[in-house]
Amino acid sequence: MKRKVLAILVPALLMAGAANAAEIYNKDNNKIDIYGKVVGERIMTDRSEGHGEDNSEDTSYARFGVKGETQINDALIGYGQFELDFEASNDSNDDQTRLAFAGLKAVEYGSFDYGRNYGVAYDAEAYTDMFVEWGGDSWSGTDLFMTNRTNGVATYRNTDFFGLVDGLNFALQYQGKNEDGDVTKENGDGYGFSTSYTIDGFSVAGAYANSDRTDDQVAKIRNIGENAEVWALSAKYDANNVYAALMYGETRNMNADDGDFVNKTQNFEAVLQYQFDFGLRPSLGWSYSKALDVAGYEDSDRLNYIEVGTWYYFNKNMNVYTAYKFNLLDDSAYVRDHGIDTDNQLALGIVYQF
Repeated sequence: MKRKVLAILVPALLMAGAANAAEIYNKDNNKIDIYGKVVGERIMTDRSEGHGEDNSEDTSYARFGVKGETQINDALIGYGQFELDFEASNDSNDDQTRLAFAGLKAVEYGSFDYGRNYGVAYDAEAYTDMFVEWGGDSWSGTDLFMTNRTNGVATYRNTDFFGLVDGLNFALQYQGKNEDGDVTKENGDGYGFSTSYTIDGFSVAGAYANSDRTDDQVAKIRNIGENAEVWALSAKYDANNVYAALMYGETRNMNADDGDFVNKTQNFEAVLQYQFDFGLRPSLGWSYSKALDVAGYEDSDRLNYIEVGTWYYFNKNMNVYTAYKFNLLDDSAYVRDHGIDTDNQLALGIVYQF
């Protein structure tokens, strides 16, 4: 029985990024949960010929989050979430705010929130962002418009289409201008939307986002248009201890290599996993991205690797993992000139989560 329970819990934990949150307060229609994890991790790099000696790096970190909810009345709920990363692998002990948003949810009409949150384009990327160590990187990136965690987004989400169609969800999002000095992480005003449908373990999702460029981006960076754009489609099967997902997406003037935004990318990701009852969860994933229409270069792969790895879950709170990244990138002129990594890597980690 314990093994069967673990087989059910582990996929849910992978999707949530943490074990079930611990409730620390529940009184007078107000509830507060905390969650987090501590990760001890080391990544070893097998340098390609001419790139120096092998390298080993400590990439340990801790993550902590708080979620709150208040019942305003029978039809309206207020909520908020805050999540922070603490890097343990360098002297500066940098921390990073991952999430910080608050909103209101009407039981039948959806939710609206504002702050630092996931961009709606990530709704399609999330299906394949399930690798053991890497993955989710062909076109998505933190503070890269609305493709992952980002600042200043107002988000409306609706589940089950106003209660009329089970499994049919959609989201609308607006992002205000953000200028922080790093032109690759700035954005102008933008909008996006996503939709998904789930039935009997099968899910499909689609997402689109379009953002203005900031004046600095247009003025300072080569190979760039006035708008950044992404669309993506994905599908997954998540049932009977099997997780399988595919994603295809394209971007325009959105992804950057060594400071140069790529005019167009074509991207593909795939992942396959199986959850054994005794806690083992092997994983196989592929991530691929191609740069097109870049002035001065032939069309070239900018990302291409296979990850083979596995987790072993002792219980819902404790696991160990390992993954190996087989880098398949050719040493093209585009790859060399933009300093793109062509090395193989090995990751080893141990996790306590709550």
